[in-house]
Formats: sequence, C-alpha cells, structure tokens
Amino acid sequence: MRRGLRISLVTVTGAALLISASACGGKKAETGGGGEDGKKTLKIGLAFDIGGRGDQSFNDSAAAGLDRAKKDLNLQTEEISAKPDEPDADKESRLRLMANKGYNPVIGVGFAYTTSIVKVAKDYPNTKFLVVDADQCKVEGANVLGACFSEEQGSYLVGAAAALKSKTGTIGFIGGVNVPLIQKFFAGYQAGAKKAKPDIKILPPKYLTQPPNFNGFKDTGLGNEAAKGQLDQKADVIYHAAGGAGIGVIKTVGAAGKWAIGVDSDQYNQPAVAGVKEQILTSMIKHVDLAVYEFVESVSKNTFQAGTKQYDLKNDGVGYSPSGGHVDDVKAKLDELKAGIVNGTIKVPTKA
Repeated sequence: MRRGLRISLVTVTGAALLISASACGGKKAETGGGGEDGKKTLKIGLAFDIGGRGDQSFNDSAAAGLDRAKKDLNLQTEEISAKPDEPDADKESRLRLMANKGYNPVIGVGFAYTTSIVKVAKDYPNTKFLVVDADQCKVEGANVLGACFSEEQGSYLVGAAAALKSKTGTIGFIGGVNVPLIQKFFAGYQAGAKKAKPDIKILPPKYLTQPPNFNGFKDTGLGNEAAKGQLDQKADVIYHAAGGAGIGVIKTVGAAGKWAIGVDSDQYNQPAVAGVKEQILTSMIKHVDLAVYEFVESVSKNTFQAGTKQYDLKNDGVGYSPSGGHVDDVKAKLDELKAGIVNGTIKVPTKA
C-alpha cells in the first residue's frame, strides 16, 4: 500500500469520479481537507453508465478500478448513475455538480458521456476528466483523457472459442444497443469464429434496443427473450455484449445447458449467475478497472497526459477468462491467434 494518502467513501446514487479540484476560471474549489499526515485527500467523482455499480459487468469493472485506488490512495469519492434515455443535459449537470463541489478528477463511464465531458471540461480547465469508452476514440481538451478499448480483439478470441466448442455448428451474439461500439464486439466475434472454423454458422446479431433507447444495457427480461430466440435456432454458444441485461442471457442459456460467454468482467465469478456458472464458457475481459486506476494514479502523481489511450491485447487491456477451465482444451489455439493479433499478422475487423 502506498503511504501518504487516506480514504473516505461517500456513496450517492451513481457514478462520476473526481480527485481534489479547481473550478472554472482558475478559482480553487474546496478540496475536502487533509489526512492525518497533512496530505490532501483526493476527491474523485465517478459517473456510471446505466445500471451503475452492481451490474456485474461493465460498470462493476470501473468500480473495481476505483476500489483498487482506494486501497492505494487517499480518496473521497462520490458515485452517480445515469438514467435510461436521459438527455446529454442531465449528464452535463451531473458533471458540473461534481466539478463545482471540488471533485478532481471526474470520470464518466461509457461512450454516452463523451460529448458532455468534452463540453464541461472547457469550463473547468483545472479539473482532469476521463471518459471511459470515448466515442469513436476521440476527445478534445488539454484536461481530458479518453480510454479506448480494442473490444474486437478480445471478441475475436472468444469467437474462436465459441466455434471450437460448438456441437451444433451454430453460435449466436446478443448486443445491448445497436451502436458502433457494440457492433465492434460482433465484428471481432464473427471473424474469430470463422478463422477457427470456416463452416461455422453465425446467427444474425440480435440487438436488444435501438438508440436512443438504452434499456438494452439493463433490462434482463430483454436478454432472456433474445437468448430464447437464438436457442430456438439451434445456437449452443451465445456471446452477449449487453451489460446488465446480459445476466438474463447467461441465466437463460445456462438453464438450457448450453454455453454462454460473458463480457467486460469475469462473469464466471459474479453472484447473479452463480447457479449457472459452469455453463459460462469464458468471458471477454475488458479492463476498464485498469483504465480507471491508471487515470486516478496519474492525477495523484501529476503525470496526467491528455488525449487518448488504447487498451488492447498487446498491453492486456482486453483478453479472455480461463475461469472454470472450460477453454483449457482450446487454449493453445487461442494463444496462437492472440500472438498473431499482437504481432500484426492477423488484422481484426471493427465492422462486420
């Protein structure tokens, strides 16, 4: 544990992570005081995506990064969650509230925060901002960092695993919302499956909702119904990229005795699916936790750099989980494909 920083936690209803702060125009904002050793407590504001802490997927990966930072640094935190179908103005208000209260840095989890963070950051030049899953991997501002992930690369590996483990020769994919980010997951999944088994049948991707309806990242009932539909079409391995709604996918697929593939977090270890965990073939890991932790650490050490940072197979920003041992028999093949992606001999598409 690092010395010199102490932790105090305040939980509100959501998510936005900030460390000590300065307000717009260079005026210093309230910092929240110091610890017993006289050091300032870092005030972090974290704004979660829909579903918030406890979704056992994307948001929980971000929460894990915050929790790790608490162990190493002196933090006071506030968390706020987005609401389904809320306008950007609500996100802006949430971010401004945190910045005004002296949280610095501020973190927005999810591509939907990109526009709001870029806009708000201009008015708070002394506050550092992170947007996780920056939309199209583009941000602006000397105080803004965008964390981007090569989801297609991790999805390529679990797609290969799906094809190699399928007995019916048919596999499926369920995405939360039909947006370019989620389409990347399917593109990689399809390419990996075809590489491992050219004759594999891949059902057309099923997206739970269309924007601006983002309930596809939260509604487990929608996930359940979509999984039933793909099981009826003989899919015996189904990969979801649907956040909290994916819990419904996993439970339905697991109850049918077929393979489910989790996303973002290692879902084999999530309480919500404990009853069917042995039907989770693997999970595509997306280390949002690492992005959050590294950002907080950089602010605390004054090493923050604006721009974008890519997390991929090369730096272990994405990958797959071996939990349960269900992919042990195909691990050599998956490692071979991973090596090809890392050395550039395999190019993974971002569009299907």
